[in-house]
Amino acid sequence: MSSTPSPVWSNPAIKWVDRRMPIFSLMHKELIVYPTPRNLNYWWNFGSLAGIALVILIFSGIFLAMHYVPHEDMAFASVERLMREVNSGWLIRFIHMNTVSLFFLCVYIHIFRGMYYGSYKAPRELLWIIGVIIYFVMVGTAFLGYVLPWGQMSFWAATVITSLVTPIPLVGEELAIWLWGGFGVNNATLQRFFSLHYLLPMVIFALVFLHLWALHTTKSNNPLGVDVKKKADTLPFHPYYTMKDAFGLGVALVVLSYFIFFNPNYFNHSINYVMADPMVTPEHIVPEWYFLPFYAILRAIPDKLGGVVLMFLSILIWMALPWLDRSRVRSGKFRPVFKWFFWVWVADFVLLTWLGAMPAEGTYVTMGQWATAYYFAHFVVILPLLGWFEKTKPVPESISAAVTAGHDKEAAA
Repeated sequence: MSSTPSPVWSNPAIKWVDRRMPIFSLMHKELIVYPTPRNLNYWWNFGSLAGIALVILIFSGIFLAMHYVPHEDMAFASVERLMREVNSGWLIRFIHMNTVSLFFLCVYIHIFRGMYYGSYKAPRELLWIIGVIIYFVMVGTAFLGYVLPWGQMSFWAATVITSLVTPIPLVGEELAIWLWGGFGVNNATLQRFFSLHYLLPMVIFALVFLHLWALHTTKSNNPLGVDVKKKADTLPFHPYYTMKDAFGLGVALVVLSYFIFFNPNYFNHSINYVMADPMVTPEHIVPEWYFLPFYAILRAIPDKLGGVVLMFLSILIWMALPWLDRSRVRSGKFRPVFKWFFWVWVADFVLLTWLGAMPAEGTYVTMGQWATAYYFAHFVVILPLLGWFEKTKPVPESISAAVTAGHDKEAAA
């Protein structure tokens, strides 16, 4: 495939800037004429939706920071004042609160899509690893933000989660004191969390840039999992996929608007509208829904240190997927056995999400232990074995050949 010729700009200002710093030529190359596999479906929308959600979160967070006071005596009151006295303050906060859930939902679907279609396989290993790192930083950023309103659930979630480092041999106690800025969750903790919560979205933005750089270097995967071999396999990104992404964005904004205007506290906990009180422990401490699968894994292990290690491994193991899955076929579309195990694993992930919201007692603990065992067995036992023994279906020679064959079948019908 020949290189894309540089565009000729008619606007003199754009032409002047582009000659000295070719930013417009770069945007034209990577966002307009960028060759994209012609068979991408709507599951590929969620990466761009996650990026748009990140931009919304950054801008709404900047406006919230103008009114927030990171002090244990004033944080809760400053949030209440924002909601009641600042013009449209309630709207900005509800946008921020609910866009976090949209962000995580899009990222989860984006990750699961990558797992199903083998987007972690060569040559996209680094692309996948950067994506997992982004998720790690997302989790940390969301946790820090959840603490800032300084309600009851915020305070006790911070107490429980930060105390998880204490079982670490030799340095656990010192590390906890460093995190707290004292001997418990206090004003110093809140100030540190606010600073980091403001900083980490910029880190995520930088990692997303690296993620996109790696994507445009190795090119996009596709539902067939076959490499682009000729020009007929691709379409320019604009207008074909900009229009597709615009439709997906419209649907997402409609859903988001419902929660912002009609059900803004659906994902929140009512007890968090009570100011933090170190002397009153909530009956049941529950994190946000996007943390629940890993919270269930944490509680499934009786040993505190073991639970912490497994909780982190449950995400870190995603980084090893390019080497755990030895199948030469990328897409689950041509892997009949893998397809079934993948959906069982997704069901297991949903089960862990539900168990994370349940009390850590009785049958819920046993179910959590079995669900945790299957979660890890999928990666360390099932995937490696499938790579050796699974009989896959024939893979099309090229994207264009598969698309043409599909049109021929439709015409015959």
